[in-house]
Amino acid sequence: MKERKHIRYKLIFEGLLALFIAVSPVIFYSYKYIADGKQELDILFITFTANGFADVGTAIYYYLIKLVPLLLLVIWFTTSKQWWYHAILIPIAMYSFQLFSVFTYDSKPIDENEIFYVIAVTMVIVPVVYFIRVKLVDKHVHGIDLEAMNTELQILKEKEELRKEREKLEQRQHTLSKKM
Repeated sequence: MKERKHIRYKLIFEGLLALFIAVSPVIFYSYKYIADGKQELDILFITFTANGFADVGTAIYYYLIKLVPLLLLVIWFTTSKQWWYHAILIPIAMYSFQLFSVFTYDSKPIDENEIFYVIAVTMVIVPVVYFIRVKLVDKHVHGIDLEAMNTELQILKEKEELRKEREKLEQRQHTLSKKM
């Protein structure tokens, strides 16, 4: 029973994702259907204003050219099963910073300084992705199993410690035999 409910939920959720992906071009270009010169627009109990732009159509244009690709990238990131999917965080960060810049628009140029924030995010993500790649290449291409290597190193350390203990015992035995 639970399994059927889970499958139903999964099908509904994936269907909604597929519907959003299919309708995303229509959503992306929906700003074209807003009358020019409007300063306010009411859609489903939400009021959109010009927010410092020339009109509400321009504001929605900027919102949509940032929001739709951002949502598509988030869907891609959450559904990807590739080893490199963390790299998708870089364009997600870029669109997020740009969307924040558009929402806080105050008569300044858009998409100017967001690169500095994206560079900071990139400096974190690229080493993580490279580290994952190196581990995968070592394991699957070169056949190096890091866990087996760690186990082997641990065994070697223990053998070395036992050897040192044995040498100490032999020295003690030798000094005791001299005393007798």
